[in-house]
Amino acid sequence: MGSDHYFTAAPASAENLRTIKVTLAGRELEVTTAGGVFSPDRVDAGTAVLFASMPPLPPGGNFLDLGSGWGPISITMALASPHATVWAVDVNERALDLVRRNAEALGLENINAVLPDDVPDDVMFRTIRSNPPIRVGKNVLHDMLLRWIPRLDEHSDAWLVVQRNLGADSLQRWIGASFPPGYSVFRTATGKGYRVLKVRKHGTPQTMPIDIA
Repeated sequence: MGSDHYFTAAPASAENLRTIKVTLAGRELEVTTAGGVFSPDRVDAGTAVLFASMPPLPPGGNFLDLGSGWGPISITMALASPHATVWAVDVNERALDLVRRNAEALGLENINAVLPDDVPDDVMFRTIRSNPPIRVGKNVLHDMLLRWIPRLDEHSDAWLVVQRNLGADSLQRWIGASFPPGYSVFRTATGKGYRVLKVRKHGTPQTMPIDIA
């Protein structure tokens, strides 16, 4: 990929479109991936841990896949909750193009693959499911979470998978310390060197005790 990263807005590396076979939402599928995006050859280990650990999706509403890549999380959510609207958000234009290609090929009309600034300001999310781009650096990652987690609906959750060696525990502590009362964060699962973090936006009355440890 040369100087490209999967969080490059417009990768200069060769696209090298390829078709791979994956299992998403219990279905065997063929999807299109490419060079210059995250994990182009498979569903990565962290996303697999997230899938194995997260609860069933709400039946409808707006869902957010933050850092969508070629779309495994978005596709899974769109298949599992066909009445929901899935927002696949990424800064990588090639990744967004792949999400659109895959959604069209699979007949999924409930996926919107967009840049962050293209999500309308009034859209709130029933859930966020994300394998966030840790390698963008702490400051950028923190800004992303400060922007998007407050857009959860009340009584709704964000599920984040983070590699332990890349700072999952410190991120959990930061979330606990950085969000106001009304939010909580828990580690819900560990597997293959990854942590799954659940961030809860409580409503009024609160749905469970606040724990910011």
